[in-house]
Amino acid sequence: MTSQITFKILEDIARDLSSNEVSFPTFLDITFQVRTALKNPNLTVDQLAKLVGAEPMMSARIIRMANSVAMNPSGREIADVKNGIIRVGMEAVRTVSFAVAMSQLRNSTDMAPFEHISKKLWEHSAHVASMARVLAKKIARINGDEAMFAGLVHDLGVFYLMSRAAPYPELVQNEAELHALLASWHDNIGHALLSAMGQPETILTAVQEHEVDRELTEIKTLSDVLYIANKMANRSCPWRDPELDGAIDTSILDTIFDADTLDEITTESEEEVQSLKVALGG
Repeated sequence: MTSQITFKILEDIARDLSSNEVSFPTFLDITFQVRTALKNPNLTVDQLAKLVGAEPMMSARIIRMANSVAMNPSGREIADVKNGIIRVGMEAVRTVSFAVAMSQLRNSTDMAPFEHISKKLWEHSAHVASMARVLAKKIARINGDEAMFAGLVHDLGVFYLMSRAAPYPELVQNEAELHALLASWHDNIGHALLSAMGQPETILTAVQEHEVDRELTEIKTLSDVLYIANKMANRSCPWRDPELDGAIDTSILDTIFDADTLDEITTESEEEVQSLKVALGG
């Protein structure tokens, strides 16, 4: 019976995504508004601050990020949204809007049966987002905000699948079947969901490929950054259950980095990682 339920969920999702009728909690309303606003090349900081200011949780998160160690090395605190946006950058607002939506989703009543997974998943996502930003800046020399956003949403498909599985107690109670559904389909579902939301192709590719094992000798692209950040986070805070899914292979980290370099990157970035995790609500 559970396999039939899994098939029905996947069938329903495929139909919804193909018709662009994405069935997702209303928390994403502000995210869609922010995404639309940021597409306007003439958008001003004042206009964006007004939009963000209408959402108290998002306003607080922007100010918290602006005052984090990673964004505020001078130690001068900011107390208003406009100056917070100026400090973190307008593009970072997109990341924060998704962080708020995912946090609200994680704490919603519908997600209560998945608390044991969603808590680990949020911790993992926040860590990947933070580490991706560090790797983008220090190693790949690419946009750190875009990398942080990719890290935050790379497992959005898991949250989405859980929200769709919630009405089926038979599936929720079958840990092995549920885990198989989440692990096997989250990357492709996440790609399709973000595509329906109009996210850039670089983000879509990175999300779809974040668990595709491949040879890698250097970190150059956003896809490389997300892949390695995910591997690093899987060593310290994986969301998958190894008893249901087996151990995750992270040996590529030892191929790309020698032990001293890996330790150095981790140590140097630890404060920034923790600071950004706090700012994102992780």
